[in-house]
Amino acid sequence: MRITAAVVSEKSAPFVVDTLELTEPRADELIVRVIASGMCQTDLHGRDQYFPVTKFPAVFGHEGAGVVHAVGGAVRDFAPGDHVVMSYPWCGECANCRRQRMNYCLDGRNLKMGGTRADGSTLLSNDGAPVYSAYFQQSSFGTFALTQARWTVKVRKDAPLELLGPLACSGQTGAGAVLNVLRPDPGEGIAIFGVGAVGLSALMAAKIAGCDPIVAVDVHAHRLALARELGATHTIDHKATADVVGEIRKIGGGGVRCTIEASAVPEVLREAIDALLPAGTCILLGSARRGTEASFEMPYLQQGRVVRGVVQGDSVPGEFIPRLVDYTMAGKFPLQKMVKFYDLADINVAARDSEAGTTIKPVLRMPH
Repeated sequence: MRITAAVVSEKSAPFVVDTLELTEPRADELIVRVIASGMCQTDLHGRDQYFPVTKFPAVFGHEGAGVVHAVGGAVRDFAPGDHVVMSYPWCGECANCRRQRMNYCLDGRNLKMGGTRADGSTLLSNDGAPVYSAYFQQSSFGTFALTQARWTVKVRKDAPLELLGPLACSGQTGAGAVLNVLRPDPGEGIAIFGVGAVGLSALMAAKIAGCDPIVAVDVHAHRLALARELGATHTIDHKATADVVGEIRKIGGGGVRCTIEASAVPEVLREAIDALLPAGTCILLGSARRGTEASFEMPYLQQGRVVRGVVQGDSVPGEFIPRLVDYTMAGKFPLQKMVKFYDLADINVAARDSEAGTTIKPVLRMPH
């Protein structure tokens, strides 16, 4: 079928909206009419080969939400008309998948960024030439997307689909780090370093969990202002504060039980570790290039402190995304406050605004 999608022809090239051909779904696949798709830094990392996996020409997008258009012959849990969010892929066969740790799938990187199905076939073409799509096995920067049923999550029909795409990645990454991994008790303190879409999702989850204090650290005044609106009890401007760790220790009476590092800056990770109380936990969410190294004091960890990375919020999407939708509908996870909508035709404006930090979470509306 013919679709409209945003294509990148080569590394760091602009997005160009074009007409492409989408292949028919296989037995376990479905086609989603995309209503809207969040734009994540990972999409821009793919465009710029920050992670050197993607082939070109390529279609990105991995926070797609929409309506099921067609299903393959073996699909039983979805039907045309269902409202869905498309989440991350996994192989289902490796050692981690067999342990229900699909977010750490050993083939996850290739499935997310390799540009093809697992068997090497492409989903899109242009005048017969392959277009590398299957980004996170969806490539949702287009009017329709093809994905597998097992990576698709049905959501309630009274929820606004145009808002829900970010739950697929940034939402469940930040919120899951708090609610699935840290699981703080009410009254335990948390500091969040970097309050973009991932950090703000963690912050909203921390408020749901009853954390106190909730400290937001960033370099953008508008992000810190929104953090206060969303529940931060304290904010710290990293550019204007000489001793960020010292300030957090003052606020938390020696430190905080939990920290989130969402900037991918090694020096900031060190601050997030140093701000912990004994037996506290630091979660690394910031997406750094391979080869990036950070340091810490070894004796400091001997006091029971834990530092660990988390991918996709350690979530089972079919369970966690509907939970986040319920929080959103109840006003406890107000995604709309960090979202700015753009038409697909304005995708390059959205990318520039995201990179400049002026828009926290761009969401692209698809033409139909």
